[in-house]
Amino acid sequence: MKLFIILWLGQMISAIGSGLTSFGLSVYIFRETGSAFYVSLIALASFLPFLLISVPAGILADKHDRRALMVIGDGLSALGVLYILIAIALKLPFIHIIIGSIISSAFSALLEPAFKATISDLLTKEEYAKAGGLNGLSSGARFIISPLLAALLLSFSSIRLLLIIDMLSFIPTIIAALMIRKRISRKNIKSDKDSMLTGFKALRKNKGLLVLTIYTSLLTFFMGTIQILSEPMILSFSTATILSITEVMCASGMIVSGALISKRGIKNSYRVALCLSLFLAGVAMVGFGSTLNMFIIVPFGFIFFLSIPYANTALDYLVRSNIERSEEGSIWGAIGFISQLGYVFSYSISGYASDYLAKIINVSVGRGCSLIIAFGGIILAILALIMLSFSSIRRLESA
Repeated sequence: MKLFIILWLGQMISAIGSGLTSFGLSVYIFRETGSAFYVSLIALASFLPFLLISVPAGILADKHDRRALMVIGDGLSALGVLYILIAIALKLPFIHIIIGSIISSAFSALLEPAFKATISDLLTKEEYAKAGGLNGLSSGARFIISPLLAALLLSFSSIRLLLIIDMLSFIPTIIAALMIRKRISRKNIKSDKDSMLTGFKALRKNKGLLVLTIYTSLLTFFMGTIQILSEPMILSFSTATILSITEVMCASGMIVSGALISKRGIKNSYRVALCLSLFLAGVAMVGFGSTLNMFIIVPFGFIFFLSIPYANTALDYLVRSNIERSEEGSIWGAIGFISQLGYVFSYSISGYASDYLAKIINVSVGRGCSLIIAFGGIILAILALIMLSFSSIRRLESA
């Protein structure tokens, strides 16, 4: 667990740095364009390469040193951030910011399956839930520390400073991975299968995992609406400072639940915890998108973030308990690819849908965003309850 903590701290610092860039770019692009579509386009450019490369990255994690892959992925992703910095400094066309986001995302894809597989190298099955809670805390730090720090820095500087700090934040992760690499022997259980289809074939053998993964893709489609539209929604009627404070207050829910999970774990059914937490997230999205009143937005946003670590931890446990170590990286890559396809489609259409809806019904862009978020929440809550009836997913818990 001590070695995992070292790696986790490095990851959290890197996540905070990435959060600075994410927040800064959202504010910068919305100020320049006034469009939710362009904000979603940058999010898509930051996400799609990561998704496409996750499958081959998973295979590499099974066949090569996972810690080395983490160093390479995190280190080279800084090149994309550097490209964005140069593009903004030289006032190059918008397409160059997209190119930089693609570069950074592509190299970051090497990190994720290697990091997930390393958790199994370091921890016992009984420690998985606590690790999931800690990972929830690091994700929460990105939404709490990053917006506050970004708003503070933007008050006297520009997005360039945020990008520089992001590049420097990769260093702790690299150091942590190198430390762990020296202190543990390489225990990767090598797979003799080179095919990019290895992870997909392994998923097909386990009906419960396949159903869970495909269904999760459907859920992420609707969850993606609040993730991509909340910032332009709030920026449409407030400032970057107000946005940062709102994000911090909402994301503190993730810190609360992450701390509870890391201390107590999940005592009852992981399947039930997954479904109910996603149902709660859907209800929170409906409340979040019901108005542009900050006194209503904040508490519902808090509830949404409160539910996410429980869903992620339950999903992680159900998957990790039903896969073979020899193909773990490949399977994580396949699962990540399928389950997050929903985000790709959501990021592709939600921004355009919000702008179009606002124009059709003659309301502000922010109101168009809020209506799309509320609709996504209704569908998410319904789908989460339906998932409780799936017997194939129920059997995963008894494995």
